[in-house]
Amino acid sequence: MDRVTLLDLMQHPQRTAALTPSLWSDLIATARNANLLGKLAHRLREAGVSVPAGPMRHLDGARLLSERQHHSVAWEAQCIDAALAHTGEPIVLLKGSAYVLSGKAAGVGRLFGDVDVLVPPHSLGKVEVRLMIGGWTQMKSDEYDQRYYREWMHELPPMVHVRRGTVIDVHHTILPLTARHHPDAEAIIACSTPLPGYRSLRIPCDEDLIIHSMCHLAHEGELHNALRDLDDIDSLLREHTVAPAFWDRLGARAEHHDLAMPVALCLALVRRFFDTPVPDSLIARLASGNARALERLAQRYDTAIAPHPEGRPPLRSLAAQLLIYIRSHWLRMPPQLLVRHLSRKAWQRLLPDASAAGKNEQGA
Repeated sequence: MDRVTLLDLMQHPQRTAALTPSLWSDLIATARNANLLGKLAHRLREAGVSVPAGPMRHLDGARLLSERQHHSVAWEAQCIDAALAHTGEPIVLLKGSAYVLSGKAAGVGRLFGDVDVLVPPHSLGKVEVRLMIGGWTQMKSDEYDQRYYREWMHELPPMVHVRRGTVIDVHHTILPLTARHHPDAEAIIACSTPLPGYRSLRIPCDEDLIIHSMCHLAHEGELHNALRDLDDIDSLLREHTVAPAFWDRLGARAEHHDLAMPVALCLALVRRFFDTPVPDSLIARLASGNARALERLAQRYDTAIAPHPEGRPPLRSLAAQLLIYIRSHWLRMPPQLLVRHLSRKAWQRLLPDASAAGKNEQGA
């Protein structure tokens, strides 16, 4: 089953009534590979569609998993709030946890694995200490990885809770410090609003919530969640389609964050994939005379984002994915640092293999 059919059935769940058992199997597998199975399950349930028993088992499993994750993220937010409230710093939730806890439609049925927060750069030390006291510990022990995160990246090394196994990513901005674009993290925090029921947790304003999702997609080199993220963006944008002033605010905010082209790309993609009612004038404004380059890049993403029932996209999609992967690293780091970093990571990957091979030879 191709992407177009998957998205059509998600937007028009009643059309699944015509599916054969083989097509149901393809739909379930394709949605799972695109990380959209939870959303598909909720949309079919809301539409009251009759689903055969076999596919229903998979859909119910995905729906229950998403509900369990949402309960888990609510509890995790309580724990994070308890650990960090005494710092006196604003803790801004990002992406999936923000969608779920603020009641956004984008959060319904969404599956995710960790909690992302944004804090002021000056607070990183005390936030990290308070989290460690609360039971979180570093996932990266390698000296180079620690330096990589702390000197060049936009976040601390990921932290995992020693008992619950939950992961928190603590950001101090939304793109690496070495990236070509330089968004204003202080403005995101300043324009965020308190999350009711919590002492320190906050939610970005709608424009920043959307722009961060777009920023992440446009700079991410691995596209396994790209279709899910575009579905998020479509849902978030549709909350404002009847408010004409919203589009001007979104454009101004993208320009303020030095993210005009990444936002233009994602607007072009959601309009292409979901027929989201995005004004032509906004895309033209943000592309700023680079319409041809934008169209070429959007076409590359169009080719690359190709979920497949068996996880085997066509060769042309793999080629497009490789080009996007290379581009993402080019955007994240200057050439000299990029070469050094990739060389280091390649060498690290070789060492465990060599060690394992030595152990196997000794065992034989």
